[in-house]
Amino acid sequence: MPEGPARTVLLTGAAGFVGFHVANALMAMGHAVVGVDIITDYYQVSLKRDRLALLNANKAFSFHEIDIADHEALKTVAAACRPDVVIHLAAQAGVRYSLENPFAYGHSNLMGHLSVLELVRHLPNHPRLVYASSSSVYGASTKAPFSESDRVDDPVSLYAATKRSCELMSESYSRLYGMEQAGLRFFTVYGTWGRPDMAYWSFTRDIIEGRPIKVFNNGLLKRDFTWIGDIVSGVVATAIDTPAGPDPRLHRIYNIGNNRPVELGRFIEIIEEAVGKKAVKEMASMQPGDVLATYADIDALARDHGYVPSTPLEVGIPAFVKWYRAYTGT
Repeated sequence: MPEGPARTVLLTGAAGFVGFHVANALMAMGHAVVGVDIITDYYQVSLKRDRLALLNANKAFSFHEIDIADHEALKTVAAACRPDVVIHLAAQAGVRYSLENPFAYGHSNLMGHLSVLELVRHLPNHPRLVYASSSSVYGASTKAPFSESDRVDDPVSLYAATKRSCELMSESYSRLYGMEQAGLRFFTVYGTWGRPDMAYWSFTRDIIEGRPIKVFNNGLLKRDFTWIGDIVSGVVATAIDTPAGPDPRLHRIYNIGNNRPVELGRFIEIIEEAVGKKAVKEMASMQPGDVLATYADIDALARDHGYVPSTPLEVGIPAFVKWYRAYTGT
């Protein structure tokens, strides 16, 4: 983890999966975290409240339950805390949910991101902005691994389109107003305190409870599964460190993944081994908005911030299953 003077970090999406872990890591380093989150019911609110309860036990953490698209409310929080860094992780997640509730993505992802950009633009100390993008921006690309220099103008979901739109908005703000920014394209994040809508959580739950799991495309999908601790190291480094690379641009975009795609069938096997029980599988076709494979080229983040993912699925999944059993009592 990078070291340096204590900073005040404004963190959106603090009650979310990645936000919770980033907040803990920052506070462990001596930084103060001012968290904001609207606490939507996209998945169970109780999980978000449990994360917040742990964060609120630390005196270095303060929390404001606001909508980031409410620009005046966000400005009020920032004026009071005067952040040195802004980490923007709040967003409406999920590819499949975007087919059911598209307006949530326009509000949270587009208006929310614009609200944060306008906030940072007008803050007198001009803090660095680090924000979450997604590997989904690569669409159905068959080139592997995915590189930041690849074309990303062919999204296969609304979620992907909003994330790419956020990148373009950020690029324009950096060019117009000289804002220092880093956009992080996350690749299939998993881990403790994770999201119940993700496959690793639902597969673990259903295998334990003896319910069938849906295996899309006969298990012939590949994902660059990335352990939450590795993700956190990259987020914190881009927020706190000065980039070491030669790239002079104010707005940098990085892949942040494991650089090691795993086939869905093997992924299920690792969960079965950790749970100690075989899955009942229901084979299903590809879902709308899904892609065959993701694979992160992480050379740029390694060059600029020393990013080195170190946790394979064979280590991360058992750690998640152990946490899941303790948290759910199963």
